[in-house]
Amino acid sequence: MNMQAANRSTAAEAQLIEAYEAQLGELPGDGAVLGARDILFDDLKKTGLPSRRIESWHYTDLRTLLRAIPASVQKDAKGGAPLIEGGKVIELRQGVSIEREGPEGVSIRRYQDSLLDGSAAPGLVARGADDAIGRLNGSFVRDGYSIDVQAATEMESPIEIQAVHAGGQSHIRLPARFGAGSRAAIIERHVNIAEADGLVSSVSELTLEDDADVLWIIVQQQGKGDTHLAQVKASLGANSRLKLFIVNAGGKLVRQEIHVVTAGEGADFTLRGVNLLGGDSHTDITMTLGHDVPHTTSTEIIRNVVFDKARGVFQGQIRVAPDAQKTDARMACNTLLMSDDAEFSVKPELEIFADDVQCAHGATVADILKTHLYYLMSRGIPEKKARGLLINAFVAEIVEELEDEALVEALEGVISNWLEHHG
Repeated sequence: MNMQAANRSTAAEAQLIEAYEAQLGELPGDGAVLGARDILFDDLKKTGLPSRRIESWHYTDLRTLLRAIPASVQKDAKGGAPLIEGGKVIELRQGVSIEREGPEGVSIRRYQDSLLDGSAAPGLVARGADDAIGRLNGSFVRDGYSIDVQAATEMESPIEIQAVHAGGQSHIRLPARFGAGSRAAIIERHVNIAEADGLVSSVSELTLEDDADVLWIIVQQQGKGDTHLAQVKASLGANSRLKLFIVNAGGKLVRQEIHVVTAGEGADFTLRGVNLLGGDSHTDITMTLGHDVPHTTSTEIIRNVVFDKARGVFQGQIRVAPDAQKTDARMACNTLLMSDDAEFSVKPELEIFADDVQCAHGATVADILKTHLYYLMSRGIPEKKARGLLINAFVAEIVEELEDEALVEALEGVISNWLEHHG
């Protein structure tokens, strides 16, 4: 597969080449950044968009599913209400930062400044041969936010990064460093306010220093025709804790990658995910987790609700290095299939090279139990509402783990609103 050969390129691949060439001279960056962009895009041209022949993309054949690239138009993408009333919001409008000051102990910088002074260049590196999202984002990214939480800072309330899209293309990057002993909560929220289809790529790079405790929440509410390609890359220092919570409640074609390394002893990683799928949408969460040192822990629970002809994917790979003794890693994926035409594929992987570990994985697929539905309907609850109550109970169990009442209420509102329109 070679995007340089016109007769073998898909329409989307040809449009990507045209889009990149049209933006030459406009993309921000010093010489090092522009050189890195050219390398990334040249690699993307040579390899093309990933197909099912690439193992990590087997269930999400991007070359087939991504049929067209929308024009890179700039529209008014003014933000709306925050997820949590009264919360601190920093906006990204169509991928462009609206500069804001952070709370005490938190530095917020426009990512475009890092591109212009060259400090972003080392981060514009693809992870490997299958890193199409990294190549796409690194080639086209114009802005985002760099967040630096100073050591021992304790944030009183979450910061919401509200990325508002209005069709067309939007490519953002969100590097964040959390200093030693810091406590922080960040909400990364993607919302489409237009009818026009969009292509969004987003890369969040999290670095947790020793003893940092971080909650990072991703709420994806793209439009029904949008493509959303995203990555979270995280490195955990000694005794640090990262809780990553993801809600996918939108988008036509969604690929959310998670790549985590526990680099320090005592590090703990928690992943909780809720996928709400309807229509003929396709949503894929793919995770790689490396336990590289002794005495680290992780738990991952993904809950999926699939209606209509939607298709979902969860791939979870946990690697335990030879020196990573006393690792405790557990992973589960639970799915409600609400239609005979709905599909969900699960691929758990454990690669264990240490002998003193506890690792497990499991997956379930089911429909709502008829006895539970009958119980509610026999008490006068209409069938649609009864189904909604049972689905809410299915996902609420992990939402309530957040403990913060305002966050729980906000996320339950997102889920309930989606179910009202799709359930």
